[in-house]
Amino acid sequence: MESHSASGPQLAAHIRAHLPQLRDAEARVAQVVLDKGAELVHLSVSDVAVLAGTAPSSVVRACQRLGFRGYQEVKIAAARQAPNPHPSHDPDPAARALGDTVRAAKEALDGLASTLSLDDLRTAARTLHQAPRVLVVGAGLSGAVAADAAYRLRALGCAVDAPSDAITAQLSAGLLPGSGACLAISHTGATRSTVDAARRARAAGAEVIALTSYANSPLSNTSTCTLVAGGQDLIFGLETVASRLAHLAVVDVLTQILMTMRGADAEKALDLSADVTADHTY
Repeated sequence: MESHSASGPQLAAHIRAHLPQLRDAEARVAQVVLDKGAELVHLSVSDVAVLAGTAPSSVVRACQRLGFRGYQEVKIAAARQAPNPHPSHDPDPAARALGDTVRAAKEALDGLASTLSLDDLRTAARTLHQAPRVLVVGAGLSGAVAADAAYRLRALGCAVDAPSDAITAQLSAGLLPGSGACLAISHTGATRSTVDAARRARAAGAEVIALTSYANSPLSNTSTCTLVAGGQDLIFGLETVASRLAHLAVVDVLTQILMTMRGADAEKALDLSADVTADHTY
C-alpha cells in the first residue's frame, strides 16, 4: 500500500475525510488519533487499542485502511503536528463563538493540501474548460457555494446552468450532452437532490465533478472526478460552516486554473463582467 505523507492539520483532514468508510473499531481508532494529535507519539499501539476499546491488530488495520503502512507511520505524522487546538472556554459567548469559528475555518483550510489531489484539480478544470455546457448543482447550505461557482464560471465565459429548483436541476442534468459536465456540491455527499442530479448527468454520458467533504459517499461514488475538501467534527453545529469556506476556496482554485486554460476567451469574458458590474455600481 502506498505510504501517506500527511502531517499536522493535513493528517487530521485526511482522517476526517475517510472516517465514513471505516468500520466501527477502525473508526474508534481513527477518533483516538484525532483526539490525541501530537500526544500520540507517547502512546504504543497497545495504548491506542485500549483507548479505542479494540485489539492492537485493529489499530494496525485502521492505519492501513487510512493509507499508511502501519501505526508507526501514523505516529511520525502525528509527531509533526502542533498540539490540538481545543474549543474556547471563554465565558463571553461572542468571544467564544469568534474563536471557535476561526479555529474551525483555519483547520479546514489547512487540510486542503492533504485531501486535494493536484491531478484531480487539473482534471476538473480541464473538464469544465472543454464542456460546451456546465450544470452546477447544490442544495441547502451548499447552494450558496453552487451559486458562487456558477457566477465565477460564467464570468470566465463558460455556458452555465445553475437551477435552484431540484426538479429543474434533474431535468437539466438529464438533458446534458455527453460532452457536458456537472459540478455537484455537497458537504456530506449524500444530499438526495444533488446525488440524483449527478446520477442523471452520468446516465446522460456527461462528466460529473463532485466537491464534497468525504472521500467515500454516494456522490463521490457517482462522480468521474472527486474533489475532497472541508471540515468534519470540528465544532458541533459548525462543521458545514468550515467546509463551505473550504469548498469556496476550491472554487477559487478552479477559477484560477481555468483563467490560464481559457486565455484570451477568459480575458474577454472578464472584461464584459467588469463592464456589467460597473453599470451596477454607484
